Amino acid sequence: MDRRYFLRTAAALGLAAGTRGAGASILPADPVFGRSFADLQGHDQALSAYVGRPVLMNFWASWCAPCVREMPLLETLHQSHPDLAILGLAIDTRANVERFLQKVQVSYTLLLTGTQGIPLMRELGNKGGGLPFTLLFNRQGRVADSVMGELKPDDIQARLAKIL
Repeated sequence: MDRRYFLRTAAALGLAAGTRGAGASILPADPVFGRSFADLQGHDQALSAYVGRPVLMNFWASWCAPCVREMPLLETLHQSHPDLAILGLAIDTRANVERFLQKVQVSYTLLLTGTQGIPLMRELGNKGGGLPFTLLFNRQGRVADSVMGELKPDDIQARLAKIL
């Protein structure tokens, strides 16, 4: 096992254990929180930093029409739910994402997975590797729900109510 991966996973598990309160589970966070991905400035961002908050993790690409159509909805969710961490994991290159953001601007966190995103999606339950793919994680860092395909406003609001 890679030492950095081990340390990140251990940190995520420690954070999850530290968030235990009355009625909270002691199960560890999902292993995805042991990973890190580069932001658009090239700095690695550890996903373990998000354990303790509800997380909406959206896999997308600039060339994916349904992904592009749902981005305004994700931006609206980001503005209306400040306690919700929204992570856009781009299965794309930095250059493509930067060009795309000149046309469509979002204020939620975008991270670059490149080709690593496809096997990661499969590990997380998207066996076909299709886009867009969205996961909802509870405050303990465990998968609470998933959506394959384009998000719909009423549906995602109902799903979010379970983790907020």
